[in-house]
Amino acid sequence: MPTTEHRFAAVDLGASSGRVIVGEVAPDRLTLHEAHRFPNRPTRVLGTLHWNILSLYQGVLEGLNAAAAHTAHNRLTSIGIDTWAVDYGLLAADGTLLANPVHYRDTRTTGAAERVAAAIPPPALYAATGLQHLPFNTIYQLVAARATPALAAAHRLLLIPDLIAYWLTGEAGTELTNASTTQLIDPRTRSWSTQVADALGIDLSLFPPLRNPGSPAGHLLPDVLAATGLPHPTPVTAVGSHDTASAVVGVPATTPDFAYIATGTWSLAGLELDAPVLTEASRAANFTNELGVDGTVRYLRNIMGLWMLQECLRTWESTGGEHHLPTLLEAAAEATPLRSVVDAGDPAFIAPDHMPDRIADACRRTGQPVPRTPAETTRCVLDSLALAHRRAIEDAARLSGRTVRTVHIVGGGVHNTLLCQLTADACGLPVVAGPAEAAALGNVLVQARTAGAITGGLTDLRALLHSTQPLRQYEPTGDHSAWDRAAARLGDAQVTGAATGQGDEEEPCA
Repeated sequence: MPTTEHRFAAVDLGASSGRVIVGEVAPDRLTLHEAHRFPNRPTRVLGTLHWNILSLYQGVLEGLNAAAAHTAHNRLTSIGIDTWAVDYGLLAADGTLLANPVHYRDTRTTGAAERVAAAIPPPALYAATGLQHLPFNTIYQLVAARATPALAAAHRLLLIPDLIAYWLTGEAGTELTNASTTQLIDPRTRSWSTQVADALGIDLSLFPPLRNPGSPAGHLLPDVLAATGLPHPTPVTAVGSHDTASAVVGVPATTPDFAYIATGTWSLAGLELDAPVLTEASRAANFTNELGVDGTVRYLRNIMGLWMLQECLRTWESTGGEHHLPTLLEAAAEATPLRSVVDAGDPAFIAPDHMPDRIADACRRTGQPVPRTPAETTRCVLDSLALAHRRAIEDAARLSGRTVRTVHIVGGGVHNTLLCQLTADACGLPVVAGPAEAAALGNVLVQARTAGAITGGLTDLRALLHSTQPLRQYEPTGDHSAWDRAAARLGDAQVTGAATGQGDEEEPCA
């Protein structure tokens, strides 16, 4: 097949928007074109926060239609899907969706962690699954939903990317990188942990068979072909369907001694390993061992990310303020550095609404100056994120025995040049920023390798990224000891996730 015909569609669903992106791939070329973008607006119904999954699916169909219109003969080599993690849809025996998927930020899991801990103590749960404690992990959602009619009637449980793939193809599977975020996978065997499922009364037969990235996931159904204008047969390929798994494939590292930070609504900071770290010290530091592409482990910590700034902007706008983000970042760059910092992993910042007030309260509780202006609040958020990035990378290196010489920032945060520079300053290491579309690129690269458009392992895929994508390097500047003093001000309070009450604390990142 001529290289010009190797075009792949990456369906990339994030917490605030979805995109369908077309990637054109050849051994020495990798380009992306955004075919369609659509909003992701969760909806609260009778007190429960839901994903509007049918609207998202319609956006996927419209995006594939737009992708077909931009390709020769309306043809795509394949389609891959990545989304956030942990959430799911329940299907009846005939494939009918029984209920709209519940949003991971909904409060229904309140108290579920205590019930899980009573059945399987946190150290045993970590030793079995290697997953950090997050109050919205799938096991907590399932325990919280145990008595609901939908779960009682369910024949199948499909994680969000698997649900989209099922509607496109009629074939059901559970992609492994996303399955690993359920807290039901043993990262050593890369298979289901019957020990955990049995202890919690979770029926693993609800999940269809596991799929590895690169596996076939079916072909588009006739009604999908009619809606999209794509020809038969158009295959769907399993990729790293957890968007962070695809984003880590999209890290353009040239040496193995790198750390990554996938930035967006969340910051996911850590290392790529060959084996999980299941020690008690790792659990206490609240690191997760999620599975990656090609047998790798994503050893990382979830940090609240740019969600905090996004929520601040939303609050200020709702109260009549108008804040142009570039102007606000310019003012933040001039604000006093490290005047106040907060624990960017504190679950107190998970929920929406009133974020500036919660940041002010956290500063007040720790005896630091309370930010007085939007610029000072913004500087507090970005300093705090940089400090959390530093701590996560230092802890990951210490706990895994690895050395880090370069930090790669990928995802939407690469556009925030102040955050990138502050991260370099805090870590005392060079930061390479880019690509912004790392998840879509990783999605496309796995599809392209499966189709034979390119060959090689992750090192080869990343070499193609490094040679074709725009990157920017930031060198550490300023007084590094100032970051040491800021970290000391937080002290033991900044054990990311400690406020969950478990001594432990993703996204599904958006």
